[in-house]
Amino acid sequence: MIRSISIYDAVRYGLFLKKLEEETNFLLLEVNERKTTKEHMEKMIDMFLKVKNSTILVAEKNGKLIGHILAKGGDANRNQHCVMIVIGILQEEAGKGVGKKLFHELENWAIHNEITRFELTVMTHNENALKLYKSVGFELEGTKRNSLKVNGEYVDEYYMSKLLDK
Repeated sequence: MIRSISIYDAVRYGLFLKKLEEETNFLLLEVNERKTTKEHMEKMIDMFLKVKNSTILVAEKNGKLIGHILAKGGDANRNQHCVMIVIGILQEEAGKGVGKKLFHELENWAIHNEITRFELTVMTHNENALKLYKSVGFELEGTKRNSLKVNGEYVDEYYMSKLLDK
C-alpha cells in the first residue's frame, strides 16, 4: 500500500530510515548521522505536510514501512514547480515494483500540486537505481564530479530529471 505519511508514523519512519541507512552506502547520510527521535521525525513530517509543493509517501506491507519517496519543493517563486526527490526501499523488497509504484503515486500527487519537474541525484555506480529511474522516464542531465566521499573515496553522481505534462 502506498500512502501519504502521517504524523503518527514518526517512530516507524525513524526506524525505517535507520534500517535503510544500515543496509546501503548509496544514501547521502551515513549510519547514525540522521536524528531519528520521535520528536525530530514529527517535526520533519509536520514541515512536509504543511507545504503544498512537498510530500513524503510511504510504502507499507503488513504494517511495516518498506519504502518511501520524499519530494522537497523549491522555496522561491521561480522553482516552486520543481521537486528534489529522495527514494529508498528496504533491500528485502527491492526489485519487486515498489519503486515504480512510489513514483506512480508521486506523479499523481504532482498533477494536483502544480509540479512539472522532478529532479534527483544518484551515484554513478548505483546500477539498480539508474535502471529504475530510466524505466520511469528520468533522463541524465549531467555529472556531479567528486560530489560525495564514501568510505574515503570520491564518488561521482548523475543529475537526472523528468519533466511532467502540464
